Amino acid sequence: MTARVQADNNRGVRTLFLSFLLAAGAAAQPATDLEAVVSTDLGTFRFEFAPDVAPRHVEHFIKLAREGYYDGGAFHRVVAWGIIQGGDPLLKDPKTPRNLWGSGGLNQLAPEFSAMKHERGVVSTVSIPGKADSDGAQFFVCVQPQPALDGKFSAFGRVTEGMDVVEKISQSPVDSSGLAEKPVRILKVTIEKKKVQPFLNAPVDELRKTVTMRTTLGTIKIKMEPDWAPEHVRNFLMLTATGWYNGTAFHRIVKGFVVQGGMSNTRAGGATHPADRWVHPLKAEFRNDVKHVRGIVSMARGDDPDSATTSFFLMLGDAPHLDGKYTAFGRVTEGLEVLDAFEKEEVDGETPKRRLEIIEAKIDQ
Repeated sequence: MTARVQADNNRGVRTLFLSFLLAAGAAAQPATDLEAVVSTDLGTFRFEFAPDVAPRHVEHFIKLAREGYYDGGAFHRVVAWGIIQGGDPLLKDPKTPRNLWGSGGLNQLAPEFSAMKHERGVVSTVSIPGKADSDGAQFFVCVQPQPALDGKFSAFGRVTEGMDVVEKISQSPVDSSGLAEKPVRILKVTIEKKKVQPFLNAPVDELRKTVTMRTTLGTIKIKMEPDWAPEHVRNFLMLTATGWYNGTAFHRIVKGFVVQGGMSNTRAGGATHPADRWVHPLKAEFRNDVKHVRGIVSMARGDDPDSATTSFFLMLGDAPHLDGKYTAFGRVTEGLEVLDAFEKEEVDGETPKRRLEIIEAKIDQ
């Protein structure tokens, strides 16, 4: 019996020690590697931290979130397409009088004003106008730029996913004082490891992939050519791996020339996507020795050579005038008959008369 008790005690000590190590490891993660996940009854959004401009505010928010401080609270004040404000612990009690909403969780920190602008998606700290050191637990998210707040409130983060949720919260009905008629509940705020962009640091050899793209008109396989344009291949693989292209449409067909797709505004309902955070203009990777012939896949762009983002085109015929002016990054290796099918589609000018969709794009294993 004594030995059994001793063994149980040893297991308990090991369990406590392991828990301590796990907690210490989590606490040791730099804030730049973390994100806040804000779950509400209207959906979830995520934001990254900016410890370089507001280290004490970032540390304070992470500490409170890990303690469950925000769970059960609410966004109590909104300005349609302007800002949303929450984090008052008094809102955990649904019986808190409306005249007290927004009065809790303040007077905890001195401000950390910086050059960080209150742009769309920026997360900042609520304070009492004219009162020193009144920053606290309450925070607000900018739905649209708020230049009048720059240098007057302590910005400490930026939304990386779920701006559509932030917009939806901002449109909640309000009373004459700007308080939500029905506060949007904060179900939980958790601190998680920041999502890592797929293929961000992959060496060129790991970019030698084939993408299978299932479309309304059939399936094609596209072999990536990272030796031509490694950054464009990296971008295309990221968009494919995250499912960004799924549900977007081919919006342009010029017979004998190109079929073009991959624009976000062709997704049903104009929905956003979690991988939007990684979409950015690409620096051109033009090559005169890569010819735009039938079956080549190349990147669409605007007048600026460095403006390609997500939209790509499949060559239906030879177009030497594009050589050295657009970035080719792959070639169709299977499904050339699907290109024939695109050629046969009815168009209104250059617009297909029916919706032609990328049903699913995935990377072959």
